[in-house]
Amino acid sequence: MSDARSIPVVETFHSLQGEGHHYGRSAFFIRLAGCTVGCAWCDTKHSWPMASHAKQDVDALAVQAIQAKEAGAAFVVITGGEPLHHNLQPLTDALDHNCGLPLHLETSGVDQLSGRFDWVTLSPKRHRPPLRAMLTRCDELKVVVQDTDDLTFANAMAKDTSTAAQLLVQPVWDSETAQGLAIHHVKQHPNWRLSLQSHKWLEIR
Repeated sequence: MSDARSIPVVETFHSLQGEGHHYGRSAFFIRLAGCTVGCAWCDTKHSWPMASHAKQDVDALAVQAIQAKEAGAAFVVITGGEPLHHNLQPLTDALDHNCGLPLHLETSGVDQLSGRFDWVTLSPKRHRPPLRAMLTRCDELKVVVQDTDDLTFANAMAKDTSTAAQLLVQPVWDSETAQGLAIHHVKQHPNWRLSLQSHKWLEIR
């Protein structure tokens, strides 16, 4: 885990949050490099090797976030890769001090939480279950669904979340079978919602 004031970055961009509870809202994304979770369906596999991406200073990232705020971003999303492979405290400190936007985290929950966040989206993986502390902390549980075993896993994960946490199932991209499973699950479980990767339908970042 890195604890320096510079951190490997895959890309930064201002777009719309394409999925989950906050979908459709203007956001500034900081995609960090490095992931050992290795999901077969991952659409950002280029982010996995940490050494392949240049480091950026956290204050420089905060400047980019300020520019995105001035352009209309409503919040900052720190994603990956797996962002919690790094110590995120220096980054969130810099963003808090310089930018002042709400900070959102997207994580699989395999590492301990670092940094300060206003919203934590936990997307747990069956082959690498999350830490229980991350389940109890998350504001949003978003489980990717490929088969029926993922729905069983989703229900098991939900038992350890806060009663206030949003529960969402998201079918893997371009799978009618997964879409059908997710829709059927939500129809039968009114405390769950459907999440779709709307940015892919709209062909935006």
